[in-house]
Amino acid sequence: MGISTSNMTRAIAQHADDTIKAADTTLVGLVERVQTDGTGPEALRRMHELLVRRVIELPQLQGLFVYDEKGNWLVNALPAMPSNVNNSDRDYFIYHSTHVDPEPYIGLPIRSRSTGAWIITVSRRIEHADGSFAGVALATINMDYFNKFYKNFDIGQHGVIVLGLNNGIMLTRRPLLADTNGKNIANIPLFRDNVAKKASGTIVIVSALDSVRRLNSFRHLEHYPLFVATALSEDEILADWLTDTYLHSTGVGILLIVLSMLGFHLVGQIKQRLNAEAELVRARDALETLNQTLERLALQDGLTGLANRRHFDLALDKEFSRAVREASSLALIMIDVDCFKQYNDIYGHAAGDECLRKISQVIKTNQNRPGDVAARYGGEELGVLLPGTDVRGAMTIAEKIRLEIHNLGIEHTGNSAGVVTVSAGVDAFIPIQNLDNPLELVLAADKALYAAKSSGRDRVCENQSATGPHRSAPEQEPSTIL
Repeated sequence: MGISTSNMTRAIAQHADDTIKAADTTLVGLVERVQTDGTGPEALRRMHELLVRRVIELPQLQGLFVYDEKGNWLVNALPAMPSNVNNSDRDYFIYHSTHVDPEPYIGLPIRSRSTGAWIITVSRRIEHADGSFAGVALATINMDYFNKFYKNFDIGQHGVIVLGLNNGIMLTRRPLLADTNGKNIANIPLFRDNVAKKASGTIVIVSALDSVRRLNSFRHLEHYPLFVATALSEDEILADWLTDTYLHSTGVGILLIVLSMLGFHLVGQIKQRLNAEAELVRARDALETLNQTLERLALQDGLTGLANRRHFDLALDKEFSRAVREASSLALIMIDVDCFKQYNDIYGHAAGDECLRKISQVIKTNQNRPGDVAARYGGEELGVLLPGTDVRGAMTIAEKIRLEIHNLGIEHTGNSAGVVTVSAGVDAFIPIQNLDNPLELVLAADKALYAAKSSGRDRVCENQSATGPHRSAPEQEPSTIL
């Protein structure tokens, strides 16, 4: 039965982890949208539509909310915005306003001001561009969502399931007691001597709440500061065996018959229960593996390990918007492997793939800042996005990449240099709202790349055709670096 309670605890912990992760993932996107698009009327209208859809899609969500730095409601998933409502007194709001913490905050259980139901709060801090506090994004999870899930488990008349915070605050319990939500159990032996000191475990202990002796299993969540504990009454676990002992007085023959029947039934129930729990764990593991694979494939090029085209396009749009807001320079280097088709024809596609991996590794080592994005743009064409960089800086980085790739000395008899080389095109500008767009930067860098190819390859050229005060090219700089 220790295995049974342990597996049940593992399944319940995974359910809680997945439930909160879905809400937290929504908050990550919501915070990024607020910090990128702002809180103008049109942005809030679109955000409201998104929140309504998300609450419909995720049954665990009671609501989604965004508050400004004073605690006023900006937008939510409700049909209408309540008037004169302020949440600056809430635990989660006070925490984020006083802590510069990028991680999610799981708050104390509270009653919702919009529905009156008990909820669990998951929140993230919103910041202004300078890092100062700008508000809070909040997801509320119905406590009843967990309670309904816990009813699926057979825990007997005296069994218990507990979901709580790592500081000893109980969020919910099956069966529910009058003071369950928010009760501090930090000083009871199960928490003080076991949960607070170990990642997981199983122990027999007498409950401090109802004096029932139980077999307890506990486990901390993998990604969030919560724990789950399940307990089965020792008397209920042994009930069938106590009945058999009592019946022994009626005769050995009756005992053997009854024991065989009960034993067969008990074994069948245990097998069925273990099989169901094992299947749940296998399904969870398969889903987790699939999700990790999809996330990796969605943003990374499988051959080079660089960002893929989708990731590049998202980063370009984001950094372009940032450059417009901050009036800062945005640079792009477009890189193409010289005579790469001939390389594949001479050395084979496997060697061509290995060549691209080595080139990509050089580019990675020159990706010096967190905001820089190196991506495989397509085929043998690569791109390096450099926020806050002018043409001079981008040309320096591009030339460093070109020279390091040349110095790799990868043999290429189909190239006039005798080794694998690259050509690069560079452009940078300070974009102006409604005048420039991200595609212009790509086209300009690509045009410079074409110029590098046309003028002999194995060189770096900057775009010379674009003019205007918002272009960030320095004066009296050479247009080509050999």
